[in-house]
Amino acid sequence: MTSADTAVSKEGLTIPLIDFSKFAAGSPEERKETADAILHGFQDAGFIYLKNHPVSADALKHTFARSADFFAQPLEDKLALGWTTPEANRGYSSPGREKVSHHFNSDDVEKERAAAPDLKESFEIGREGEPDHPNHWPAENGSLANWKADMLDFYAQCKALHVEVMRAIGIGMGLGDSFFDNFVDVGDNTLRLLHYPEVKSEVFKINAGQVRAGAHSDYGSITLLFQDQRGGLQVQSPSGQFVDATPIPGTVVVNAGDLLSRWSNDTIKSTVHRVVEPPSQDSTHPPRYSIAYFCNPNFTSQIEVLPGTYKTEADKKYGGINSGDYLVQRLKATY
Repeated sequence: MTSADTAVSKEGLTIPLIDFSKFAAGSPEERKETADAILHGFQDAGFIYLKNHPVSADALKHTFARSADFFAQPLEDKLALGWTTPEANRGYSSPGREKVSHHFNSDDVEKERAAAPDLKESFEIGREGEPDHPNHWPAENGSLANWKADMLDFYAQCKALHVEVMRAIGIGMGLGDSFFDNFVDVGDNTLRLLHYPEVKSEVFKINAGQVRAGAHSDYGSITLLFQDQRGGLQVQSPSGQFVDATPIPGTVVVNAGDLLSRWSNDTIKSTVHRVVEPPSQDSTHPPRYSIAYFCNPNFTSQIEVLPGTYKTEADKKYGGINSGDYLVQRLKATY
């Protein structure tokens, strides 16, 4: 049995379903085969699904429940924890504040926001212990007791998975499993809790361009996305059509981001995706929750085109760039 099956196959888009246990605990041959499958998935589709990954089902169920606890708070309590600056990238964003987009220019993003604001709210948690950018923790009363500890535990589990996926990419690219370790050891990542409130189906009919989250590519290296079973995530195919990335219980969807694409000299794809009206005929769509863990190189890292992705200096599509500066630049256009 191979380490990869198929999660999505439509419109020329094939997203593999990969058994990650064969990388984490398999033989050297299985480890290499799985690493190759992960890299090829990122090169071909920009997306993969991982099953048998180390984030436990119990931990995931608990974190989804804790996320719902947070979003159930009164709006004024959430606004008191509001998102402030791109440099911090922490805190609460109310519906309509952020507009995810594939545009880099803030004026273009604003036009999209005005036409069809995203129907979601979110809460961002960054690396704990940064004195200049502290996390915005809610008061731990009632349903939010021990909330901070639970979120930091889940953050740590995702950080560990990020390291392992980057090790797989390193092996697949012939760079070795430790190549990326010094680029990701700090954990300058963002845990994002997402809530898409209940919405009437007529909202999508009145405005043909209305979505729950606009078409965009992610900014960093990879994203770990945990979905509930509501559906709505779509990935753009090579033909330009958007294809449903249907939730598969027990899996994490992992996609490559713009910075990893740049790092790989565009040999890895950062694919556009969006969240649309769920595939149901109900007049009212219930709330949708998802959890995204945005992975980045350490913010102090200088990102140069990776060895093996070019033959001569003239083949390099990109010059070097600081990871932290790049991400702040992208966030400034989004908010």
